[in-house]
Amino acid sequence: MQRRRVVILGSTGSIGRQTLEVVAHLNNLAEAGTSRTRFEVVGLSAGSNASLLAEQARRFGVSHLAIRDENGEGHELRNALRGKDAAEQLVREVDADLVVAAMVGVAGLPATLAAIDRGVDIALANKETLVAAGHMVTQAIADKSGSRRVSLLPIDSEHAGVWQCLTGSCGWQTTNVEHAAPPLSVGDHVSRLVLTASGGPFRTWTKDAIMNATPEQALKHPIWTMGGKITIDSASLMNKCLELIEAYWLFGITAEKLDAVIHPQSIVHALVETVDGSIVAQLGMPDMRTPIQMAMLFPRRAAGMVPRLNISELASLEFQPVDIDRFPAMRLWKECIGTESGATTRGAILNAANEVAVMRFLDRAQSPMTFGRIGEVVSEVVNSVRARPALSLNDVLAADSEARESARSLL
Repeated sequence: MQRRRVVILGSTGSIGRQTLEVVAHLNNLAEAGTSRTRFEVVGLSAGSNASLLAEQARRFGVSHLAIRDENGEGHELRNALRGKDAAEQLVREVDADLVVAAMVGVAGLPATLAAIDRGVDIALANKETLVAAGHMVTQAIADKSGSRRVSLLPIDSEHAGVWQCLTGSCGWQTTNVEHAAPPLSVGDHVSRLVLTASGGPFRTWTKDAIMNATPEQALKHPIWTMGGKITIDSASLMNKCLELIEAYWLFGITAEKLDAVIHPQSIVHALVETVDGSIVAQLGMPDMRTPIQMAMLFPRRAAGMVPRLNISELASLEFQPVDIDRFPAMRLWKECIGTESGATTRGAILNAANEVAVMRFLDRAQSPMTFGRIGEVVSEVVNSVRARPALSLNDVLAADSEARESARSLL
């Protein structure tokens, strides 16, 4: 029986809670003898939900905790690490085999870099890490390959789908299974990687209606149940913009070979087109617990906890091009990647401006803000804040800070 020690960053969020469900499921399989891996949760971190963090710690017997909120109370948290660097400190102090990076926003970047520095595999749900500092993260992993290769295992359903398509069509899983994990280089035989998007709640709305939508309308995603920030990003398709940047760094492919399509059913998560015209697709139920389990068990598989997809009951699978006029966020992703611009702070600027604008949109305590203002602010900040070479973590964080201040002033 293999024992894997896991640290979960952002355990009280949507992905964090589902990860703990997967841990419980896999441990039940291990006890029943149908899985060879047992997971021990050795560390948990949260932003501010002290009561839920304490409950999770009791349930899974976790003594190493971190909370960003300096004022988080509770008997169980009296010895918890506290402050904005608490998650990074947790990763550096607790021995683990896998870090699940599920914190929201660029706040998860230092902890991710700390995990790489320690030679710990990362199951990545925090796409902002690669958007803001993709070159830095992938370079850190490359530098580590001489001592112990670090795998960056994607939890996003689309990137997990690409990963499965690539291992199936390229033969990596049969030739070197331990290393058939991102970051990868797809090679010349792949002509396109295509990510799918449900289209969110505004897929059929007019441009004017989208621009004037309220938070309540934007939070009604027709397929996925997610946290507030990612749900708003999905409504604007900014989430797909960020995912295309993430795919660039995970799979080592040029922008010209990356694409996205609207797929309302959210059954096909990704497609890989090879140079001979073949297309390999990954299908599955729209449930994040499946890619979470895949990342946690890699390179093995085990029975899942998600209901199986019944192909015979599928009425149709639709695919439509992205309407950039109605979803202008999709114009921005190519500006943040490329041979020259990929190593600049452009991605950090984009991400920071979006985080500020989305949080302001969701803040009902302040005066109402229209949905369309999010994209306007992001575009203005990206065009006004100068991108510089991203040579260090300080460079990225400085750009993040400058972009946030610019976005706040516009709002």
